Amino acid sequence: MTSDGPRPPPRRRLFGAFGQRELKGLFWQVLVVGIAVGVIAFLWSNTVTNLSARRITTGFAFLGREAGMPIADSLLAYNPRDTYLWAFVVGIVNTLRVAVIGIVLATILGTLIGISRLSANWLLSRLAAVYVETLRDIPLLLQLLFWYVLMQGLPAARAAFRPLEGVFLSNRGLILPAIPIGAPQLWVLGTAALGCAVFYVFRRWQIAQQMRDGKPRSAWPFALGLIVMLPAAVSVLLGVPWAIEWPELRGFNFVGGLTLAPEYFALLIALVAYTSAFIAEIVRSGIQSVPRGQWDAANALGLRRSFMLRQIILPQALRVIVPPMTSQYLNLTKNSSLAVAIGYQDVVSVANTTLNQTGQAIEAIALIMAVFLTISLGISFFMNWYNARIALVER
Repeated sequence: MTSDGPRPPPRRRLFGAFGQRELKGLFWQVLVVGIAVGVIAFLWSNTVTNLSARRITTGFAFLGREAGMPIADSLLAYNPRDTYLWAFVVGIVNTLRVAVIGIVLATILGTLIGISRLSANWLLSRLAAVYVETLRDIPLLLQLLFWYVLMQGLPAARAAFRPLEGVFLSNRGLILPAIPIGAPQLWVLGTAALGCAVFYVFRRWQIAQQMRDGKPRSAWPFALGLIVMLPAAVSVLLGVPWAIEWPELRGFNFVGGLTLAPEYFALLIALVAYTSAFIAEIVRSGIQSVPRGQWDAANALGLRRSFMLRQIILPQALRVIVPPMTSQYLNLTKNSSLAVAIGYQDVVSVANTTLNQTGQAIEAIALIMAVFLTISLGISFFMNWYNARIALVER
């Protein structure tokens, strides 16, 4: 019987933990990145040289010059004597004004239509199907032009439609009653937002305690105190006025209230209607992905259909709905750039005017790309976080 002698020590790799395969992979990665950087540097150098030869200035120094462009519809205070930088900020806010409100409205409308497509009511489900199939198949630009032409065809301010008290619809846009928001009102709204955040943390603690001892705990008194009573107390202490400002017709236009310009209103309707048709199909497919046994079990317990959808089906369907919904949010944000076709001054329109006035096309286009890239990455980050939060955790 032979005994094995002491084994020789294993050979040490020449480059530590890296083997030959790893070194080859690292070499090719460095080579590809180097080639890409070299190509970009060559193109940039060639562009700068050609622009200098044609005496075209480069850089972003123009942002500090006076813009001299009018912006008719803006949430922020703007004057043509302001700088190009402030004009871009106003354009970015106008873009966000469309994107954020459009995402909220398209989500609500698309969810309702998606649920309606699965309704047992034959007429309701058919109407929802017609809505989806019609709006999905018509290009967004055509829908945008249709709504804008329709807004321009409305009667003048003196003969405006008045569907509700204080609400006017004319070729001046949609005019609504409004509450003026100033610094005192912002303090109250900030207190309400803080109360919502505190209640959210407190409610999660309550749920964790209930999971430990099985005792249900009432949350509505705390919600009433933090979200309603606390802001009301701040409002009374500061003496904040909450008077409603009603629009009035004076001369050929309206004074007071909130005015949604025809360009903004047409753009918002077109984006919401078009995107909600896609969201409806996403919601419908997500609901249908939930196993039929979930419905049968809920029916066996005698639960109402609305309760089943809200508490059982939709929470499970969200895991299928959220990823494609993110793409629709990104599409709505990027499609808002079509506002330039009807004269709504978003960041693309402001950049186009800047380009024509200064001749610095590369910088203006780079700013547009940076703005939309930043907004899109923000939406993607939030939706990916939410998707990871609702994902199933395997044990």
